[in-house]
Amino acid sequence: MKQMPKKFENREALTALIAETFESVLIEGHRQPSPIQGKVMSAAELAECIQPAAYARTRNFYDGAVSRLSPFVRHGVVDRKTLARIALAGGDKPAEKFIQELIWGEFWQHIAEGDPRGLWQDAEPYKTGFSARDYASELPQDIVTGTTPNACLNHFIRDLHGTGYVHNHARMYLAAYVVHYRRIQWQAGAAWFLAHLLDGDAAANNFSWQWVASTFGRKPYIFNLENVAKYCGNQVDCRPETNPELDASYEVLSARLFPEHAL
Repeated sequence: MKQMPKKFENREALTALIAETFESVLIEGHRQPSPIQGKVMSAAELAECIQPAAYARTRNFYDGAVSRLSPFVRHGVVDRKTLARIALAGGDKPAEKFIQELIWGEFWQHIAEGDPRGLWQDAEPYKTGFSARDYASELPQDIVTGTTPNACLNHFIRDLHGTGYVHNHARMYLAAYVVHYRRIQWQAGAAWFLAHLLDGDAAANNFSWQWVASTFGRKPYIFNLENVAKYCGNQVDCRPETNPELDASYEVLSARLFPEHAL
């Protein structure tokens, strides 16, 4: 068996070898590595990434002050207790929202440890007026390739494939589109995310998909183009003519997506 080299002159050399060796599994147009580079950060570097007060104000916006440290937590480069300690150095109140998100990560882990089967099984029935058998089991090709009829969603899919990272709000948009607009099982979408996300943690990922789907929540999560424009409009194409499936009021969308169920 041919031995793979373990040392490289630079990142480009490593990239070239990976592209050559695993060409058959590379997604067309995505041969470059993620701009997120793994490394062990100093406390000062971590503190620069964590801006608790700004995070609390802007975390729902596409260009908000999120830390982007989730891949480092996922792969054990840094732990949540360290991040919490750094965030709390600036005071309890400014750090509150940031700490809450760290706790959510722990919460999903405990749920999964208590019932590992629940990672891929519906915790509850769908609350959409449809049963599980009404949902397709595979993602359609236009979602996989980022060529849906909606420009903003294609932008988020390019983020997923090209960087291995997607803003949390955009993850909710994509999940809601997959499950409710296209009526695909959440499991198919969850597996898609896990195949690409650098911070792909099965517990947080899968239970979040279930929350959007309504199999782990009291109602389905949906969105419209106005909501995307509010939070992402300066960075993403949110024109009505390039996002035809999303350009409607919540009342219209609810009637269209869940005709047998009054939300």
